[in-house]
Amino acid sequence: MPRVKPFRGIRPPQEFVEYVESRPYDVLESDEARVEAGENEMSLYHIIKPEINFPEGTSEYDERVYTSGAEHFRKFQENGWLVKDNEENYYLYAQAMKHTDGQLHWQYGIVLCAHVDDYMNGIIKKHELTRRDKEDDRMRHVRETNANVEPVFLAFKHNEALLALIDKVAATEPVYDFVAPVDGFSHKFWVISDKADKAIITEEFAKMDALYIADGHHRSAAAARVGAEKAAGPDAESSFYMAVCFPAEQLTILDYNRVVKDLNGMSKDEFLTRIAENFYIVNQGPREYHPEHAHQFSLYIEGEWYSLDAKPGTYDPNDPIGVLDVDISSRLILQEILEIGDLRSSKRIDFVGGLRGLGELKRRVDSGEMVAALALYPVSMDQVMNIADTGNIMPPKATWFEPKLRSGLVIHSLD
Repeated sequence: MPRVKPFRGIRPPQEFVEYVESRPYDVLESDEARVEAGENEMSLYHIIKPEINFPEGTSEYDERVYTSGAEHFRKFQENGWLVKDNEENYYLYAQAMKHTDGQLHWQYGIVLCAHVDDYMNGIIKKHELTRRDKEDDRMRHVRETNANVEPVFLAFKHNEALLALIDKVAATEPVYDFVAPVDGFSHKFWVISDKADKAIITEEFAKMDALYIADGHHRSAAAARVGAEKAAGPDAESSFYMAVCFPAEQLTILDYNRVVKDLNGMSKDEFLTRIAENFYIVNQGPREYHPEHAHQFSLYIEGEWYSLDAKPGTYDPNDPIGVLDVDISSRLILQEILEIGDLRSSKRIDFVGGLRGLGELKRRVDSGEMVAALALYPVSMDQVMNIADTGNIMPPKATWFEPKLRSGLVIHSLD
C-alpha cells in the first residue's frame, strides 16, 4: 500500500507564477533555456538549468552549476518569489491540451509526497531503465538544493473517491490559472487544505496496490538515493519526494516515432521487399498517413507514405513486451533489416515525439537529413501498467506523455 502525505509546499505568490514557472529541465537544451529565461531573473531555469547563469559552453555538470542552482533557490525565497506554505497541504494540478478532434482534454493530478521506500520496494512501479549518469545528475541537484524542485509524474488506477474529490476541488476557484507561452497548454492549480479532504487522499492511496511512474524515472531514483543517503528515518521529510498522481484513464500517451539515416546499403525497392516478409504493405500516396490501429505502422520514404500491417505470427499476443509495436518494429525492421543494434546509442537513428506531428517526420526526410521515417501507433496506459505489473521493462523510446508537467508551481523541501 503506497504511503503518501501532504507537505508544506514552496511556491510562487499568484502574481509571480507566470514569471517563475517553466518547462521541465529535461525537455530542452541549455541554449533553449537561456533564450526562454531571457532577462527574467525570476525564471525557474536559474534553479533547474543553472548552467545558464554562466557563460555559454559551461558544462551543466560543472560543480559550480549545482552550487549556483542552490544559491538561486535561496535567492528566490529571500526575494519572496517563492514562499513556503504555513501548513501541510495536498494540491490539485490540472493540464489541458487539444486532441486531434479539436476538443480540449483536461487531466487532474493530486500533488503529494510519496515515500522513497515504496520506490525501493516496487510499490511505486517503473517501466523504464535508468542511466546512472542521469541519476547522479539529479541526485546532485536534490542534494545541493535540499529539495525536490520538480515533481515525478505518477499514475494510479481508477478510484471513485479520489475522482469525486478532484471534481469537488476543481469546481472551486484555482490559485493559479494560466496558458504556457511555448506550447499553449492550459494549467490550473488548487491548494487542498481541508482536513477531511486531506484524510480522504491519504486513506484512499493507502488502499491501492501500487502507483506507476509515467515520467520521471531518474528523478524517482535520485530522490530514493538521497533519502537513503540521509538515513534520517522513515518519517523524516527527506524520506519522501514530490509527485503528481493522475488517474490513469485521464492520461494521454502520444506516438514516439523513428527516423533513420540510411537503409543499410539497400535501395528503396530492396528495403520494401525485405519489409514485405513480415508486413502487408499498401502505398498510401503522398498525403500524411497515420497508423489507424495497433500493429500498423506508417513508413515515409522518397515522398510517399506506406501502411505496414504486421502479419500473423510476427508477435506473441500473450507476451507483454513482444506485443508492443515498439518491439515489433525494433525486431523486424530496425534490427533485422537495418541492423541498428542499441537504439539508445546508435547514431543512425533519431526519435520524434508525436506532438510534432507527421509533418516533422516528412520534413526531416525531405531535407535529406534522414532517408526514411517510421510512425507508430501509441502505447496505451493499460499496456504501460501491465508491463510494470509483470516486472518487465519497456523498450527504449516507447512512451511520450503530453502535456508535460510545468515546473515551479510547487516545490518540496527535504527539511
